[in-house]
Amino acid sequence: MIQRKTLTTAFLLSCSILTTQAVAACEQHHDGHYASGAIEVQNAWSRPTPPGTPMGVGYMTITNHGADDVLLIAAESPRAGHVSIHETSMHEGMMRMQPLANGLTIPAGKSMELKPHSYHLMLEQLEQPLIEGEKIPVKLDFDGGEDITVKLVVQPLGGTAMDHGDHADHSDMHH
Repeated sequence: MIQRKTLTTAFLLSCSILTTQAVAACEQHHDGHYASGAIEVQNAWSRPTPPGTPMGVGYMTITNHGADDVLLIAAESPRAGHVSIHETSMHEGMMRMQPLANGLTIPAGKSMELKPHSYHLMLEQLEQPLIEGEKIPVKLDFDGGEDITVKLVVQPLGGTAMDHGDHADHSDMHH
């Protein structure tokens, strides 16, 4: 009887370990999808920067599958001295960018798209240009959710954002 309990316990423990490993693997990026808890990030991308340009951008779609709002409060990258969350808006006929001091709310059950002429990440104090094809790691810090590290794929200037099913032309980006 003791041997049977030991085998059952060993079996359940190994199943638990395998399940934990499977969940961890699913939470890592897969074809540009990243997930942790109720938060999912897709289509993380950027644009190349000319030499000497100290700023770049980050775009993505963040989905909150949870029942409560989540707040993107900060981001960081080893490639940038500082990363801030910005909003571009029209003010008296002029395009204007400003940081979001209180973060960006991702409503429960909704998606927020960070895109040109809207919400985006500013990668500031770049020491080296962002190069086409490079993958820039960025850690997203959520209040009400787990942190997620994504990779911004640096897309060609005249190309399209790489996404599964979304092939919209983002060549109108002006930063």
